[in-house]
Amino acid sequence: MKLCDMTVTDFVNTVASDAPAPGGGSVAALAGSIGAALTAMVGNLTQGRKKYAEYAEFAAQVEEKGNELKARLLDVMDRDTDAFMLVSDAFSLPKTTDEEKAARSAAIQAGLKACTKTPMEMMELCAETVRLAADFCEHGFNDSSASDLGVAFLSLSAAIRGAWLNVLINISSLKDQAFADEYRAKGEALLEKTLPLCDAGYEKILGMVK
Repeated sequence: MKLCDMTVTDFVNTVASDAPAPGGGSVAALAGSIGAALTAMVGNLTQGRKKYAEYAEFAAQVEEKGNELKARLLDVMDRDTDAFMLVSDAFSLPKTTDEEKAARSAAIQAGLKACTKTPMEMMELCAETVRLAADFCEHGFNDSSASDLGVAFLSLSAAIRGAWLNVLINISSLKDQAFADEYRAKGEALLEKTLPLCDAGYEKILGMVK
């Protein structure tokens, strides 16, 4: 069963168990998808209300894009678990002969690269969602849903940071230094651009609800 098809209770119980997956990467993707869902929700709630008529067109775009990003983050959540299983399976390969050791090492390295690519994709999707939510803040939205948009910023901040931890733990074991350096630079750039937007968005919402 796909993670995204689980009930909430089944998902959190599996996370809490001794099962090798889902783990932090999947939870980060789920947090990102929730942030996207909340952004889409606020877009929905801003439409069809006379008070917010001037924001309705942009709110419709936010709803559509937020739902798209939500679905893409749920997809990468499952693919991240699939990638982790590649590494897990690789560690189980035989290592008696030199040939077996070489094949096992190559499989582990390939799996680690796959496990780096999925959280990086999460980071990119979260960054895109944060930009969407930040733009929405600037255009205007249904202020009765301000706390919901605030939780979106917090969820997305946790998601992108969590995904980054998963990038780091995988590149630390890579032998391909050029690949590791590339993904470290990508991640650092995304954090530098995205986290200030998360913080600014949250602070704006905080000011609205005080």
